[in-house]
Amino acid sequence: MSGQIDPIVMPKWGLAMEEGMLVEWQIEEGTQIEKGQEIADIETTKITNIFESPTSGQIRRIVTSDGETVPVGFLLAVCAGDDVSDADIDSYVEDFKANFVLEETAAGGAAPESVEIAPGQSIRYLTMGNGDTPIVFVHGFGGGFDNWMLNQEALSEDHKTYAIDLPGHGGSTKQVGEGDLAAMTGTLHDFMSIMKIERAHLVGHSMGGGIALNFAFDHPGQVASLSLIAPVGFGTEINMDYIDGFISQTRAKKLRAVLELLVNDPAAISTDMVEDIIKYKRLDGVGVALGQLRDKIMPEGRQASQLKDRLDDLVAPVQVIWGRNDQIIPSSHAEGLSGRINVQVYDDTGHMPHLERASEVNTLIGDLAASV
Repeated sequence: MSGQIDPIVMPKWGLAMEEGMLVEWQIEEGTQIEKGQEIADIETTKITNIFESPTSGQIRRIVTSDGETVPVGFLLAVCAGDDVSDADIDSYVEDFKANFVLEETAAGGAAPESVEIAPGQSIRYLTMGNGDTPIVFVHGFGGGFDNWMLNQEALSEDHKTYAIDLPGHGGSTKQVGEGDLAAMTGTLHDFMSIMKIERAHLVGHSMGGGIALNFAFDHPGQVASLSLIAPVGFGTEINMDYIDGFISQTRAKKLRAVLELLVNDPAAISTDMVEDIIKYKRLDGVGVALGQLRDKIMPEGRQASQLKDRLDDLVAPVQVIWGRNDQIIPSSHAEGLSGRINVQVYDDTGHMPHLERASEVNTLIGDLAASV
């Protein structure tokens, strides 16, 4: 890196992120780092996550200290070789600070939109990127399109992407029809039809994984590949303490204890994330919708749909991604699958691998999409 100075700046994770707190550096000045190396913990209004270096080189200057909150795009550290003087580093940092301008638009101007799929029923979605065969993200129970904040923007560099709010969630209609997997599958099909998505790479998490898989059985010609993250439909067990607690708890302290079941590291759950879910649950129709989904998809505390044994019927390539420490749906449900299905189980990871292991999961999704 002869004479070159590379900045490391506060990343933007999701549309709503305007600033982040650098919780703790994992490296020191003088450390030689590699691109993709875990270098810091960053807390946002949504989640606390590990920050992976966007570059390789020697950390010559740490600019933002532990515990400091700075805007998206602000300088965290500087990488440079030994051939760059300390005076040049000082000058670079001073110039960066003097010329820093706050971002005026989020995620390159992307903003959620809504489309009507039936009279009085709309689906909210976020689209990014360009490409012929898009990636469509389908979230899990109680989630929303912003559950993919660490995935969609990264994968939109090479693909057109859509992340939707399912009925009963986010900014979409609160009417869930029959409230079973078939009804949610029908909604996904209606959305893709109206958006003229003839074929897509489907990425589904938890309940969304079951929806994506069921869609692939019903409409095999419209699925280019299938990435299933801790999906329902692979066994009967599910943690109903989480499901019931998510629906019933309205106080922040008790809801936090429920949400902490989602992740391996409870510190990943931010205060703002808890408050956002409390606000969402106050919306008219949400409680009824979540109750219907629970009673149809998880009646009497067991998963109603068993789809695992039909996987060999699929033509599209399939991969299954899980966290070994998943406290919602056991990772053991991924055992005994056909050899044609790639199975990746991450240690020290809970029910949210796409957030807890975002970089690795993004690579898996991108590689599978590129292989088709």
